[in-house]
Amino acid sequence: MAEVPTKKPKALETAIVIDVPFYDVDAMHVVWHGNYVKYLEVARCALMDTLDFNYAQMEQSGYIWPIVDMRIKYIGSALFTQKIKVLATIVEYENRIKIEYVITDTETGNVLTKAYTVQVALSTASKEMLYSTPNVMLEKLGVAND
Repeated sequence: MAEVPTKKPKALETAIVIDVPFYDVDAMHVVWHGNYVKYLEVARCALMDTLDFNYAQMEQSGYIWPIVDMRIKYIGSALFTQKIKVLATIVEYENRIKIEYVITDTETGNVLTKAYTVQVALSTASKEMLYSTPNVMLEKLGVAND
């Protein structure tokens, strides 16, 4: 069984700003609900880049991290041309990676959406799910026990 990390992790959040494009909205100029998943993905990729552990690097390390759970709560509507901020924060990393998201209007700060995703590690060789976070991810977070 893997040891529980005892060190404080590196910065676990990042934010991106998106100008809502026309092709993401419906006839009422409101972002179609499915496009929020795309915004979460862009923020998640930016967050992984801050850890120097993007999807290609994950695969090269011998692991892939599919999403196994996702929840989105729509609070307000994002509109065409609106600038929105997507804040992504890693809140769990010991046995899985759970990232929470908050989407806000950059002008007012009003919360539009809250969400989370859960990812688990799979060995690229065996395709078996791991029940603890691989050391390579803990190293990227700066919490690996020496």
